[in-house]
Amino acid sequence: MARAFTDLTVPLRRRSAGLPAQPATDPRLEPRLPRPPIGERDIRPPSPLIGGAGRFARWLGRSTVSTVWMVVRWMLTVALAGVVAAFGVLIASRTISSITRNAADSTPARPLTFSPLAQRSVVYAKDGTVLAELHAEEDRVSVPLDRVPAHVLRAILDAEDERFFEHGALDARSLLRALVNNVDAGGVTEGGSTITQQLVKIELLTPAKDVDRKLKEAALAIQLEEQFTKDEILDRYVNQVYFGNGAYGIQAAAQTYYGVDADHLTLPQGVMLAGLIRYPGGSDPFAYPDAARDRRDAVADRMRFLNHITEEELGWIKSEALPTPPPPSDPRGSDYFAEKVKQELLAAPWLGETDQDRYHAVFKGGLAIHTTLDPRAQQLAQDAVERMVPEDPRGFTSALVSVEPATGAVRALVGGNNFDATKFNLVTDGDGRQTGSSAKMFTLMAALEAGILPIDTIDGSAPCQIENPQAVDPVWSPDNVEGQGAGTLTLAQATVNSVNCAYARLIKIVGPDKVVDVAKRLGITNPIQPNLALTLGSETITPLQMATAYATLANDGIRNDPFFVERVHSRDGTLIFQHTTQPVRAVSAQHARTATSVMTQGVQFGTGTAAAIPGRQVAGKTGSADDNADAWFVGYTHQLATAVWMGAPEGRVSMYNVGAFPRVYGGTYPAMIFGAFMREALAGQPAIGFPEPAPFNRGSNHLDAPQPSREALTASNAARRASGANVSPQSGLGAFSRL
Repeated sequence: MARAFTDLTVPLRRRSAGLPAQPATDPRLEPRLPRPPIGERDIRPPSPLIGGAGRFARWLGRSTVSTVWMVVRWMLTVALAGVVAAFGVLIASRTISSITRNAADSTPARPLTFSPLAQRSVVYAKDGTVLAELHAEEDRVSVPLDRVPAHVLRAILDAEDERFFEHGALDARSLLRALVNNVDAGGVTEGGSTITQQLVKIELLTPAKDVDRKLKEAALAIQLEEQFTKDEILDRYVNQVYFGNGAYGIQAAAQTYYGVDADHLTLPQGVMLAGLIRYPGGSDPFAYPDAARDRRDAVADRMRFLNHITEEELGWIKSEALPTPPPPSDPRGSDYFAEKVKQELLAAPWLGETDQDRYHAVFKGGLAIHTTLDPRAQQLAQDAVERMVPEDPRGFTSALVSVEPATGAVRALVGGNNFDATKFNLVTDGDGRQTGSSAKMFTLMAALEAGILPIDTIDGSAPCQIENPQAVDPVWSPDNVEGQGAGTLTLAQATVNSVNCAYARLIKIVGPDKVVDVAKRLGITNPIQPNLALTLGSETITPLQMATAYATLANDGIRNDPFFVERVHSRDGTLIFQHTTQPVRAVSAQHARTATSVMTQGVQFGTGTAAAIPGRQVAGKTGSADDNADAWFVGYTHQLATAVWMGAPEGRVSMYNVGAFPRVYGGTYPAMIFGAFMREALAGQPAIGFPEPAPFNRGSNHLDAPQPSREALTASNAARRASGANVSPQSGLGAFSRL
């Protein structure tokens, strides 16, 4: 059972401070004399409007105008008192009539029930820190009554219903006093509804204001007090009532206005919040500080008038500064991650069958959502992106995602540079961007599965012509970067130096359908067309999918799909979801190790040297799409796989003369961001090397790609002439990939 009312009569500052009975040096904590019993505690002088003949006679000594006005007010008060009495009789008659009818019909009144209070859900990081709070129009965190300090409850009662524990569901005395004070003030300054009536208005009735609703309110209040204890009603009230600025309930109010939990509220803070209940908009301390101060002081004066605080406490309350608006939220950090979590929950069938069910669970269900995000890794990722990407009027930015290969847990995600400006997540949303040469890894894996070895040789010379019968131009003519010559070289060398013509010939040998199959098994979920140009990164893929594919190689060919939510608890602590890792063998361990050994060389002395981490083995691949509009580095160690993309958020914009580089390739800023992030993220962790592949069982072979037929060359020339342009051999799909 929650705390009884008798606890609230204990001197408030002694309970809240846990002080002994002897006097304290702080005047706010000075003991006061024992208060008289409840029935004798009201020390207010009798109102002159209902006082005796002697007080009335003394008034007659005032001016005639004043006397006439006071007499008029007295008559109005008597009339209003008659209305109150009549209203009470009417309520009683209606209630008795209803009870009589129910008794005659042998049908007891239907028990009143409350729906569960809407309560915010909280998103937690891996270490338990709060990432986000999810709520709809009602931001609420329910707390039991015994977690609300006695001085806060006393302030609420004195502001709204000082005799709550002494009267029944209705309080004719309070209603009469409110009428008298309103007449005396010449306007409505005080209400007469009890806390039970207020709760009925909030929970059980419509906002309509008419006599019938008032009668229903009174009848339901009586029934409510028959079903629930006073403590239960007060518990529901302090968790339900609105305090302004989207805060429902005392806990959300404490956090909104003071950044503390309800059980840490001081006396002045409690008085301030109590004053908000009646006028949450008009006495908002953020918007109307003067009105808020007046309302707070009025509640404090009332508490002093009732002898519930001392003069010293009254001074303390009135000298306390008002709360100020919190600083604006920082657009950095985990906003994109939290938004992704929210979207996944709204689509999760285990949270409800319909969209409405899931919305209610996420925004009103009070869920505790524990995620995979590592706050330290997240901060390091954000810092690396901000530090490495130079300012440019064209607005280039970078996206980064880091995945744990052994589990699939997403540990860091930078989805953009300003969540407030755009919610589009560059890591997960949409179709992604062209991947450039980072897609060569898929062709490498398909070649290994076809029995080709890294020691096999292939022609990498440019220009190269590959027959492509599915295209309008049946001869595909890619080129190496800026006319780079290559000649005959091993597949390992072609990978380390990202030689386009070698890989163009390789996909013709292996078959694009085999490359698509490997990519899907490694974790690419976007639809990919089996065209030759996909080996140079013509297809669009998201950074998360690329990180997943490379993480599969880091995990010896076993894929763990990426996930963001570790577990979810209901508002009562029940576990309702727990992620379970479901590893899938995507490629053989031998092939994964072989590809890793090749891509390790690319970081050691190839195009990805800027991604190297001293003392650790790193494997990865650079990628740059056509016209340098997209640049990538995707790589991994044993513990983490990370994809870094750089480009323009709004679309394809060539990255020429950006910062220190005339052209942005994957080996420039993306590899630099990868290296800066991974060095710090892995600090303190053991340097675990990659397992070596088994020795090759044969020597080197030379790989010959078929040359285009004469018919294909003729058709290609005709297609180029028909285009009406002087088409170079590097046009079309010919220059998709860079280093």
